[in-house]
Parts: sequence; C-alpha cells; structure tokens
Amino acid sequence: MSLELKATFKKSLPLVSGQGKNGTWQKQDFIIETPGQYPKNVCCTLWGDKVNMLSSLNDGQEITVHLDLESREYNGRWYTDVKVWKLEAGSSSEMPQHDDIPLPNESELPGLNDDDLPF
Repeated sequence: MSLELKATFKKSLPLVSGQGKNGTWQKQDFIIETPGQYPKNVCCTLWGDKVNMLSSLNDGQEITVHLDLESREYNGRWYTDVKVWKLEAGSSSEMPQHDDIPLPNESELPGLNDDDLPF
C-alpha cells in the first residue's frame, strides 16, 4: 500500500547496520508528526542508500513522505513497518485539517427530515 503524507519532521534515530546473507545493510528510523487537531507521532524507516535523505532535514521542517505500509506475522505476533521510499522537503500544497472541512447543516441534507425512513 503506497501513501503520501504531509508531516513535520521531528528527529532522526541512530543509524543501524548489519551483515546479512546478501551483504551489508543499513536502516535509519525517524519520527514525523501528522497534522491536525490531534497530531500523531509516527516512526518511519529508510533503508539502504535512502538514509542519506535525512541529512538535509531539520527538526520542525515540513516534509512530504512517500511510504509503504506492510505488516508481517512472526511467532503469532504482528509487526507493522512504515517504509519510506521518497522524502520531499516543504509542502507543495496545504493538507486540509479535519476542522477545515465544512460540514453541511441538517437543512442542506436532502431527505434527512423526511419521515419515510424504513426504520
């Protein structure tokens, strides 16, 4: 599942590397904060050479994150990864906030006050 998310860059976590059957690998986690009335912190991961994308980011900077969500099962437990494949500094357009979306009045909803409902 590929998603695009506008968020605020919070901080980078330490670089992790190791040796696998296909050679050396590296990954780096970082924290973003989602916009909205109730912001959420999300830990995202960059793999391989993509970890270099973090070097140009500053805490508090607005970014666009292109990511894939993936869950896998291991010994009866489920683990979810937020794998980032592209980062863009700044935001090209403002992401609408939940409280920015106008809700219709009851009078604007056709059939809402009609008594011909089946229940």
